[in-house]
Amino acid sequence: MRRILYIISISLFVGNIAAQRSTRAKEWLKYRNEFIFGIGSSHFLGDLGGRDKIGQDYTPADLDLQSTRMAVSAGHRYKIKKWMNVTNKLSYIALYGNDALTNEKYRNNRNLNFKNNLFEYTGTIEFGYVSSRIKSKYSVKRTLTQRMSNRTWSAFAYTGIGVFYHNPKGKVPDNGAWVKLRPLHTEGQGLAGGPKQYKRVSVNIPLGAYFKFTYHKVWTVALDVCIRKTFTDYIDDVGSNYYNPAALRSNFGDLSMVMSDPNKGNIAGFSSPAADGSPAVRGDNNKDTYFTVQVTAGYVLKKRNRKKARLRSKF
Repeated sequence: MRRILYIISISLFVGNIAAQRSTRAKEWLKYRNEFIFGIGSSHFLGDLGGRDKIGQDYTPADLDLQSTRMAVSAGHRYKIKKWMNVTNKLSYIALYGNDALTNEKYRNNRNLNFKNNLFEYTGTIEFGYVSSRIKSKYSVKRTLTQRMSNRTWSAFAYTGIGVFYHNPKGKVPDNGAWVKLRPLHTEGQGLAGGPKQYKRVSVNIPLGAYFKFTYHKVWTVALDVCIRKTFTDYIDDVGSNYYNPAALRSNFGDLSMVMSDPNKGNIAGFSSPAADGSPAVRGDNNKDTYFTVQVTAGYVLKKRNRKKARLRSKF
């Protein structure tokens, strides 16, 4: 009888441990929805601005910290698996570039500038690792559950697709007013020999990663870095060649001619056509890139267990 009771006790104990482990393994299912808010810095990698040397093709090596601006975002993250999420996010991203901030002589002489406020929506899929629960070093066994630290950390990388609206502006040299550049056709967009007019809505591919801490299973804080590869070269309104200033003036007015070529005149023939008549280069044809560095805070909604409805007697 003692042996039987002993075997039954061991079986119940092992079964209880297995059940607890199974419950813990599926516990993440209660915490699938997270709402996040982020704030941080935005950085442009394109034709304008850059460091005091010949530009590198849109890499952080050409990053001009003086042109740093702000980015804010809000979104929703849904956990498909413990190690896989999908996230939808809306962002406001301010971008800026100014040739006057670089001492590289050709770009400084070009003297172009821009600012652009982007409104962006992205949908991404995330893959990563989530740590096990970490206990506080001050915890004491058999204390209340709330005295146990519920800190966990996770690291995820992600990619997806995004769409954004942009409308670049430039500062007029004479009075410092900011004017919209697209209506000025600064590179002869739509004219003979000029490029097509660029669109204000474009697509990007976000590539990012974040490192996140979760507190008490519902509060999160993370550092998120995301770079966007775009399919437009006109976030800064620069992407082709100088156009005939007389043609710009006759078709779009004096301001179009001024904003197309406000160069300082320090380099002779800087924006003049070559001997064979080919126009001078205003910007290269690589697509623009921008990235953000944000601190995000989030709240995870816990799924509540539905109570079974109780049948009430009519009598």
